[in-house]
Amino acid sequence: MTENSRRPQRRVLALAIDGGNPDLMQRWAAVGALPNIARLIRAGVSGSSRGLDHFFVGSTWPSLYTGTSPAEHGHHSLVQLRPRTYESFELADESLVHREPFWDVLSRAGRRVAILDVPLSQPSPSLNGIQTVEWGSHDAVYGFLCSSRALEQEIVARFGLHPLGPTCDQAHRSPEDYEAFISRLIAGTERKAQITRELLRKERWDFCIQVFTESHCVGHQCWHLHDPTHPAHDPRTVALTGDPLERVYRAIDSAIGEVLDAVDDDVTVAVFSAHGMSYWYGAQLLLPEILLNLGAAAPRADAPHRPGALTPLRELAALGWRRLPLAVRERLAPLREQVMQKKHEPASAVPAGIDAARSRCFPVYNGLIEGGIRLNQSGREPSGVLDPADAERFCAQLRNDLLAITDERTGGPLIRDLVRTKDFVDGARLDSLPDLLVLWNDAVATGSRVVGNGAAATIRAHSPRIGTVEGTNAFGRTGEHRPDGFCVFAGPDIEPGRLPEDWSIYDYAPTFTAMLGVTMPGVRGRALDAIVGKRATE
Repeated sequence: MTENSRRPQRRVLALAIDGGNPDLMQRWAAVGALPNIARLIRAGVSGSSRGLDHFFVGSTWPSLYTGTSPAEHGHHSLVQLRPRTYESFELADESLVHREPFWDVLSRAGRRVAILDVPLSQPSPSLNGIQTVEWGSHDAVYGFLCSSRALEQEIVARFGLHPLGPTCDQAHRSPEDYEAFISRLIAGTERKAQITRELLRKERWDFCIQVFTESHCVGHQCWHLHDPTHPAHDPRTVALTGDPLERVYRAIDSAIGEVLDAVDDDVTVAVFSAHGMSYWYGAQLLLPEILLNLGAAAPRADAPHRPGALTPLRELAALGWRRLPLAVRERLAPLREQVMQKKHEPASAVPAGIDAARSRCFPVYNGLIEGGIRLNQSGREPSGVLDPADAERFCAQLRNDLLAITDERTGGPLIRDLVRTKDFVDGARLDSLPDLLVLWNDAVATGSRVVGNGAAATIRAHSPRIGTVEGTNAFGRTGEHRPDGFCVFAGPDIEPGRLPEDWSIYDYAPTFTAMLGVTMPGVRGRALDAIVGKRATE
């Protein structure tokens, strides 16, 4: 029999904690707050994992499940610039990722799979098993879908939809709002465990993965309540909510324990976070105005307001919503989300107020933790004004100008570096990515002024060339991603130990397939022998 047709004895259950902070998980596991994760760490191979450099927001999950880089699978944001144009498009309207996920490889090899709520994945049309998409995901691309209409109806009838709704992003919550938000995340975690247990009872799957995205949401929205050093920390809210991250992580740990109780001892278990979460203050919102003030980007003649600013109408609508009683907002929330769905994503990859065609470079959306810049090169863009022969000189000058900007309140540099994408990644879809990446100083704005209800911070930046630029993070997020993750594998034939220091996000896909006796071609990572074990190769 061939390698890919041999039926393995091993079965694998993967449980992901999306956007989970690796230090917090290991610290809380060590003191007994996360007993199920602690039990797996004692029994298995565990350690830190390294996510992507610079594209660890939108590209994390596609890179994990394809084993390829963003320059190969082509995804770095839900809204991207169409290569060689100034047009934006949402990837939900086209192919989300241009490489196949590892579960398609397993499925073709005859393995039965259950793929549950993997973020930023699209339905696989010929799956040998079942799939749910976005029952409870942070990034809503397609809405809730299942591999069959019958499965979708069964889940909705028995468990309903996720209590949180299609998005967690919201600014200006009251203490009572935060408590309701956390309670919905915990309820969603418990319900997700019930769904997983029920689907595990249906069949002896060769591979099953479920992703708990509630950790992702609480990290974005409540980091300032967890972290007393955050400029938006609000003791009044914390007195009501406690530490939201610990509460949600504990709920996920309990859910993991419930799911593990439903599987046999011969199942190999992986629990992991592909990327992490930490504080965020909002410097990215200044990038459009910085490039305008440097003369690198050109303004639109009809721009009515500064790029990124809220219009008066939106400000008025937000104020009216906040003044409604909590009970009324809870009843109206589903309707509001339908009207404002995907409001957390920019309508365009290029910020309003920027005339990309007349600019030498212009910002493009790349998440909030590292900024993206596109060079408007002649011969590539339709109206390119930057001669490719001048690109290196221009980039060097732009880098010098950006590194000269300081955070006015701390005196420290606003930006750590400006890097060229082509210097660290290559692939057939390199043109789908920004040309330059702005690496904001991770320690910026620790002295920022707190405004509003404590969930926003103002940042002031200064240099001789840009003057003073000021902006307020009114978006509602106080936490953002970091590339560091965590992973533990436990089960038969796995000896307790530590993962190698170079364990990478690219290693998950080939390791998962190799554990079931299947080789995944064309990936950047490798299968780890300490995890794969003997049974997959005998």
